Amino acid sequence: MIPVVMPTYARADIAFERGEGATLWSTDGRRFLDFGAGVAVTNLGHCHPKLVAALQEQAAKLWHTSNLYRVPGQEKVAAKLVANTFADTVFFCNSGAEANECAIKMARKYHYDGGDKNRVEIICATGAFHGRTLATIAAGGQEKHLKGFDPQMPGFVHVPYGNLNALRDAISDRSAAILVEPVQGEGGIIPGDPDYLQRLRRTADEFGLLLIFDEVQTGMGRTGALFAHQQMGVTPDIMPVAKGLGGGFPVGACLATESAARGMVAGAHGSTFGGNPLAMAAADAVLDVMLDPGFMARVRENAVRLRQGLERVCAAFPTVIEEVRGLGLMIGLKCRIPNTELQGRLMANGLLTIGAGDNVVRLLPPLIIGESEIAEALAILERTLREVTP
Repeated sequence: MIPVVMPTYARADIAFERGEGATLWSTDGRRFLDFGAGVAVTNLGHCHPKLVAALQEQAAKLWHTSNLYRVPGQEKVAAKLVANTFADTVFFCNSGAEANECAIKMARKYHYDGGDKNRVEIICATGAFHGRTLATIAAGGQEKHLKGFDPQMPGFVHVPYGNLNALRDAISDRSAAILVEPVQGEGGIIPGDPDYLQRLRRTADEFGLLLIFDEVQTGMGRTGALFAHQQMGVTPDIMPVAKGLGGGFPVGACLATESAARGMVAGAHGSTFGGNPLAMAAADAVLDVMLDPGFMARVRENAVRLRQGLERVCAAFPTVIEEVRGLGLMIGLKCRIPNTELQGRLMANGLLTIGAGDNVVRLLPPLIIGESEIAEALAILERTLREVTP
């Protein structure tokens, strides 16, 4: 008999009832250090007081009116995003997949309104992940996500991540945009080389394409800047974001330049729940915290501390860990044993992590972690690596 909750997840047999900062407590009373952050979502940790207060205050006023009317919270949050990014305009939705859907539609509508209806193809990277809708699994191009959902949605071309020559060879008179992650997350924590990303910008300009950076996972401070591309000296035309934007509340957004968004007129796109007052209260509070002077500097400082500790610990276990890689507090441990085995043993010892492609264990701690929590995580990792060493 099928469970009452559709069994689409391979869930760990554990449930949590309380969280504070970087710590979670399970329903059976066990304490865990959370270095998964709900897959890079709870970037301010659990129950951040500013976020809790903002949601409580808004919940007592107004939850939802729909986008048939002005939503002042949208205007406030959009203004903050525009002031701190390349963007001129923002569309609000509920998830990363929806933000990527908006980006795909925007790129096609841009060329349609420009008089070239044939430019519909998006050039994407192998190993990418852009969401679970029919369009975004086609954009991701991974067989494990596409299997069973034929016919595959057309309009997406895939080239190796980091290979500019292959990308240029894929450009045709049907090409509309380039879509990549500045750091591939689900694909195994693979940072894009800044030179490669900068050349993508120049290539897009050369051929009249739009450049889309999927910052759903890399954004909102995860790599040590508000958005990863800001560290790499390159600017996109369109940027889908989500995950950390709401600190745990479902919020997505698609940011764009005025030019890229020229086709997004009334009726071109929409969302019933996107950008409702509760979501905007959450996003506004998250941005207030992250834009506070010194916040990102502390993130970068703790990222260096964690990375150095991981390099030291993992170097002592070369038969288990092949490589430590990543950017900021988006770190991957490339394993020589099955990553699921290491992830399970770490959880048994009180440290929550996330799996990824290429046999990687992801470490995505809340951005508010401190020295003591980093030291505790490193101690758990070292103990666990001793346990699993052949």
